[in-house]
Amino acid sequence: MITEIRPRLIDAALTGHRAENENLRHSDNFLSDYDLWMHHRYKELLAQKIPSFVYASEEADPEVIGPDPDPDLCVLVDPLDTSELAVRGLYGYTHVLIYSRALARPVAAVVGDIFHHIQIYLAAMDDAGNDRALMITADGARYALDRPSQASLSDALVTNYLMRPAQRFQPLAGQQEFLKALSAPAGNGKSNGRIGVDFGSIGLCHVAAGFSDAMIEFAKGFAIWDLSPGHYILHAAGGIVTDLDGRDIPLDYRLNSMSDINKAMNTRQKFIAAGNDNLAREIQYTLHT
Repeated sequence: MITEIRPRLIDAALTGHRAENENLRHSDNFLSDYDLWMHHRYKELLAQKIPSFVYASEEADPEVIGPDPDPDLCVLVDPLDTSELAVRGLYGYTHVLIYSRALARPVAAVVGDIFHHIQIYLAAMDDAGNDRALMITADGARYALDRPSQASLSDALVTNYLMRPAQRFQPLAGQQEFLKALSAPAGNGKSNGRIGVDFGSIGLCHVAAGFSDAMIEFAKGFAIWDLSPGHYILHAAGGIVTDLDGRDIPLDYRLNSMSDINKAMNTRQKFIAAGNDNLAREIQYTLHT
């Protein structure tokens, strides 16, 4: 999918032809021809690999694919995340999560980075029932993800999807106690804490890899297709994802029926994702909601 979509997006960026569509499902979100093409292409390719599944994509209502009217597997897809930046050639990501309704949990997730050398973040359940996370670069090098950050808040790089001025940035700027704690001198006497921007599931993958220390979302919440692939990958790497009250967010997304799946696709989750429990608690204590 990355190989197929990248040249189209680069062409869009260079020509300025961004092919924006009216978004009837999410009126405040950018939608392009490229999102819709990837939505249909994923459905086509997944059907070649999985005989029957529920296809739950950001771009359309959930539907059953294949001969089984009530398949076990639910495939959650965000075909093109940060698409308004992807058509500018800046950032672009693509998410797939495979969820077993019988096991009430994910069994595999892949997050693809379209423009960068570190290209694939993935997690899957192995034959012994253990969750494993990996990172793969464009030249095929593989790295196990099992050492997320052990930083404390004054040493941390914490990311947030802060791009929207009123919906996201202003609420972040109002978190004065959190920003004060992040700016406090660390053990070496320097102010090492940093705030950064990140996007959807890739932000949790960066925590899983130890590239960042935590990600927070307290304003609007993430949709399930933005959160769940990165949630599972971070879980498999040994990190933690909690709600704003400090409770672990379970991997059971309660996708028991088509009604449940439709409900889940219209629900948003606020969260703290961190490399370690102590950092998650430090952040939680400083956030006001």
